[in-house]
Amino acid sequence: MFARLLMQSFLRQRRRKLLAGVAITLGIAVATAMLAVATDVGDKMNRELRSFGANILVTPQDAGLDLNLGGVELRPATEGGFLREGDLSRLKTIFWEHNILGFAPMLPLHAELNGSDSAVIGTWFAKPVAAGKQASIEGVRNTFPWWKVTGAWPRDDADEALIGATLAQARSLGTGDRVRLNGRTLTITGVVSADTATDGALIIPLAIAQAIANRPGAVQQVYVSAMTKPEDDFARRDPRLMGKADYDRWYCSPYANSIALQIEEAIPNAHAEQIRQVAQNEGRVLSRIAGLMLLISVAALLAAALAVSAAMATSVLERRGEIGLMKAIGAGRAAITALFLSEAIVLALIGGLVGFALGALIARFIGESVFSSEIQAQPVTLPIILALAVGVTLLGSATSIRRALRLDPALVLRGDA
Repeated sequence: MFARLLMQSFLRQRRRKLLAGVAITLGIAVATAMLAVATDVGDKMNRELRSFGANILVTPQDAGLDLNLGGVELRPATEGGFLREGDLSRLKTIFWEHNILGFAPMLPLHAELNGSDSAVIGTWFAKPVAAGKQASIEGVRNTFPWWKVTGAWPRDDADEALIGATLAQARSLGTGDRVRLNGRTLTITGVVSADTATDGALIIPLAIAQAIANRPGAVQQVYVSAMTKPEDDFARRDPRLMGKADYDRWYCSPYANSIALQIEEAIPNAHAEQIRQVAQNEGRVLSRIAGLMLLISVAALLAAALAVSAAMATSVLERRGEIGLMKAIGAGRAAITALFLSEAIVLALIGGLVGFALGALIARFIGESVFSSEIQAQPVTLPIILALAVGVTLLGSATSIRRALRLDPALVLRGDA
């Protein structure tokens, strides 16, 4: 009998139930899409933000010991102030090696360009690097994809160079010109627009810079682009003061400072630190996006609850006679409550399932249109989504159910209520 009453309520009030079901479906679809994006947005946004350059800088530990008196450089007997180019492949052997998306060594110096002093930066453009059985292409082309090059990139094994836009304008040089750098002839293959220091320099292959500086195998800076977890309070703690369990958790989390520590462990004489402004901006962007998605989800679910409340209120109003008759023949408050709760739960489950499927399509569309990659709603989130659907539906139905329980059967059957 109970099942028949439940089925008849859906058959007789198809329009009301359909409106409530659509409201639940749309609200749950938005919540599903936001949840799917939220679980994947960290990696997606991190990859997008990595297009803005490096977030970790590696320098020699004793670089601060270098002195310059009267134009004469004084260095420790250990030849500090430089890293060894041959050690850089160790970056791809740390625990978070797969999070290292690219790195570029730098050797800045001054040299004679066409007879006058000029800033010069030696680097890798796109150099194959082998680390164990793996190989990768490293250099500024991967690490600084935002560099805008007019012309062609130089080759690492050729006498070629990029010229910064500011320097090119000052010296009236451009693509295809040949220049003399400390007696060596180089061909300019392109003009680069980047930061102020790069725009005012000639960018040449690292091997040529090392030969000019008479520093074979020397590197002064390494810019590393790594996928990292946004910095939180735990990441800011001093690892030296942590217990073993906390330290292991910190060390095995892809924070910028934990990756920096592993880089220091892998490369001799290295000091690595996150470029804090970049890391803070990434964390700020991700937190704001997460807050926006939460706000959208709450607004959608609240709108669904209000729509359900309106539909259920109208339903109770239309079914006053049925409710009064049920009470008159002995139906208790528990039976009437169970009937309306069952209707709400069935409606919630149907709307939740359809909303989950629709939300998965919305999440996929967001992924393809914003990140050019697929975002999937994970099946493991389905119970959470269904619980949300049931909660929203019961919240919207609560007032109407209480109103149904307060109806006086005598007044209803006489038509006075």
